Amino acid sequence: MSARRVVHILTLGCPKNEVDSDRMAASLAPSFDLVDDLDAADVAIVNTCSFIREATEESIGTVLGLTGEWKAARPGRFVIVAGCMPARYGDELAASMPEVDAFVPVASEAGLARVVAGLTGSALVSEPAAPTRTAPGPSAYIQVADGCHRRCTFCTIPDIRGDYVSRSLPDVLAEARLLVDGGARELILVGQDVSSWGRDLPGAPVLADLVREVARVEGLSWLRLMYVQPDGITPELLDVMATEPTVCRYLDMPLQHASRPVLRRMARSGDAAEFLRLIGVIRDLVPGVFLRTTLISGFPGETRDDAARLVDFVRDAGIDYVGVFEYSAEEGTPAATMDAQVSARTRRARTQRLRDAAFEVGTERAALLVGRTLAVLVEGVDEDGVTIGRHRGQAPEIDGLVLLDRDLEPGTLVEVEIVDALGYDLVGEVRS
Repeated sequence: MSARRVVHILTLGCPKNEVDSDRMAASLAPSFDLVDDLDAADVAIVNTCSFIREATEESIGTVLGLTGEWKAARPGRFVIVAGCMPARYGDELAASMPEVDAFVPVASEAGLARVVAGLTGSALVSEPAAPTRTAPGPSAYIQVADGCHRRCTFCTIPDIRGDYVSRSLPDVLAEARLLVDGGARELILVGQDVSSWGRDLPGAPVLADLVREVARVEGLSWLRLMYVQPDGITPELLDVMATEPTVCRYLDMPLQHASRPVLRRMARSGDAAEFLRLIGVIRDLVPGVFLRTTLISGFPGETRDDAARLVDFVRDAGIDYVGVFEYSAEEGTPAATMDAQVSARTRRARTQRLRDAAFEVGTERAALLVGRTLAVLVEGVDEDGVTIGRHRGQAPEIDGLVLLDRDLEPGTLVEVEIVDALGYDLVGEVRS
């Protein structure tokens, strides 16, 4: 066995957790060997998600699987639970899971290397400095802010991550250059609310300023925006998207619902009519833009008419990708104690109808790409040995893929003629 202890990091949840895991890996790398193979590891770190009940249940199930069979299979193994779940549940979690060797909440992740060293009796090569980053592949996420200043009644993020804190422009630019120099061709700006970036910084810069600067980082091919709230979509931002060639004409804007009464119970603004007007402006100013949103079905007080209005909105808006979530009553949120809770059976039925409508619209829009030639970023090979990539209108892991007809190195950018559509996935023939 190597003199250095071997660590495996398992990431659950959203892209923001991917960023945190990458920082963890960078801080551990000087003193420990990091591996993709769990069976080869001495230490398993689970970066958990606890945004909704299903995510918490998945995190708990993953941890229990590790503390059971995996940990017992070989003496000297350790399980560390990091991220959102220990941040949300704290001492309660530690008391209920004594078989876990350490808990590292979000706010303490900078000290992870010391925790691993203490458990394993290892010496640190050096005291960890501020966490750095590695480029995990052709695409990399940059978290431009943490926490949230909004108080949506269904959401646990402010309790887990705290108030909104923007990273400075120089800090984001330095990380962008680091990732591009390390091989990333695409950068994706993420945060709980990317559109509010700069609101707490001196001089109150705005997201358009940040996007313009990052887009001009030398060597960067694509820049993508995720989690842009509708009230943060300004003419200035749309102008940058339309005029900076590096910026993907892709916008992820979480709308959550389309019924005004439901949105007000969520403590959110807007309604179907306002959102349709906004989408029209976006498409006018950024021709060819691809749109993604998330919607919640079965929120407390949602009537049959509200649910029908939401389905109609999905069809009227023609959004390319819709993530549909069944409402989950999260402990500690105002929505969990609201009156007029929708029954589980009704929530499931409404959620399925909404998913069906979103799938119908999304696959119709994907089929419209057949016959077009698109730039595609090669990601690698799937389990069937087929080379896969994404065009500018597809974010990693959530929007489908382009299946290619030849072997190519990950990170290669090629021109591809789309010859078929398989649901959200596309089939392409390489032209260059």
